[in-house]
Amino acid sequence: MNTRTVGILIFDDVEVLDFAGPYEVFSRTRLVPGAASRRSDESAPFNVFTIARSLEPIAATGGLRVIPDFDFSTSPSIDLLVIPGGFGTRPLLDDELTLDWIRTFTESASITASVCTGALLLAQLGMLKGRKATTHWGALDSLNEIDPTIDVQRATRVVMDSLPDGLVTSAGVSSGIDMAFAMVEHLHGREVANETAHYIEYPRPRPRPGM
Repeated sequence: MNTRTVGILIFDDVEVLDFAGPYEVFSRTRLVPGAASRRSDESAPFNVFTIARSLEPIAATGGLRVIPDFDFSTSPSIDLLVIPGGFGTRPLLDDELTLDWIRTFTESASITASVCTGALLLAQLGMLKGRKATTHWGALDSLNEIDPTIDVQRATRVVMDSLPDGLVTSAGVSSGIDMAFAMVEHLHGREVANETAHYIEYPRPRPRPGM
């Protein structure tokens, strides 16, 4: 079985569900159905881990403390890169070290997906130029201010129009769960995605235009 690596960037003031939601979906996905298959990684198609600027504990929103698995210098290769959002994305817009890391790992990842205001970082790097994209409803105007060429989608939870080029964006917070399931379905089929949703007892919404 070809196991894909899923690297999730975390940083101070990252929104908890932005990274924890996709982490839950990818880490609980199994190609063999049933609760018993979750007791091991034998049929797990994803290896999921977190990365931060350093190995110091991250203070997420609400005060949750998270210890990253890797720092920028030790991160393994990443097949699917997830850039979450939160208030912590604003200072990162001027953080060249973080932006350079995202740029470098995006070049080697087969898919880069943003959740919430993580899209602002992709826009800052010029990665969304001329593309359809979305973000948290409170940052839709900010996305256009960073890059007026972006076709901002204001009523779509997951935008996959740029998936052929390896880019996916999703709206705020819980939308990251829908994004992760969309990726599972894209890579392993709807049956696997739906079975995983059943396991975590998450009601998948019906696909909307743009998903």
